Amino acid sequence: ISIYGRVGYSLGGTAPVGLPASIRSLNKYNLRMNLSFDADFEYAFNNQWGVLTGFHLESKNMEIDATVKNYHMEMRQGGESIEGMFTGNVITNVDEEMVTIPLQASYKIGNKFRFRLGPYVSFLFTHNFSGSAYDGYIRVGNPTGNKVEIGSDEGTRGTYDFSDNMRKVQYGVACGAEWYLLRRLGVFFDLSWGLTGIFHSSFKTIEQTMYPIYGTIGLTYKFR
Repeated sequence: ISIYGRVGYSLGGTAPVGLPASIRSLNKYNLRMNLSFDADFEYAFNNQWGVLTGFHLESKNMEIDATVKNYHMEMRQGGESIEGMFTGNVITNVDEEMVTIPLQASYKIGNKFRFRLGPYVSFLFTHNFSGSAYDGYIRVGNPTGNKVEIGSDEGTRGTYDFSDNMRKVQYGVACGAEWYLLRRLGVFFDLSWGLTGIFHSSFKTIEQTMYPIYGTIGLTYKFR
């Protein structure tokens, strides 16, 4: 059994696959401290094929500012709850800290390259999905409902927090490649794609399924 240690940085986001028409533009994306620390264990069947599992301590965080039109939302303004179709700007913060267990097939080409592919399961110990709506208006109930103005200061903007509706267990698939610069030290790139979405299926406020999709780049070291 071979043992590997890895440290990486992840870049990506939590979003629907294919931006819906209600999301008109992405105004700002803020980088977050998305570090990962991995311990992997590989059993080799021969000089090329093997199977790999391990424990990955991961962060999948993002902050994004978007302009939307007729976007279904539920928010609070001045102590009151409002639900309907919002047109304006939204700032969304997503924070997920988790332990991920992969189960992957691995394939080696000589001593320099290794590829990996397979499913994973993540167990979240921190999860947050919250933000604010500003500089717009919401039509209560439907696109022709009563119009409520949403401002930009603390008293007139809308706020939302859907953290309690998030899944604590997520499933997905990941693939990756490693290139060994030295006998034991290399660089890697991974791509992970959530398949279940971050919210429970019973949560309908956000109509689109939100998938965590992240790429990770970093260093890998073979201990044995």
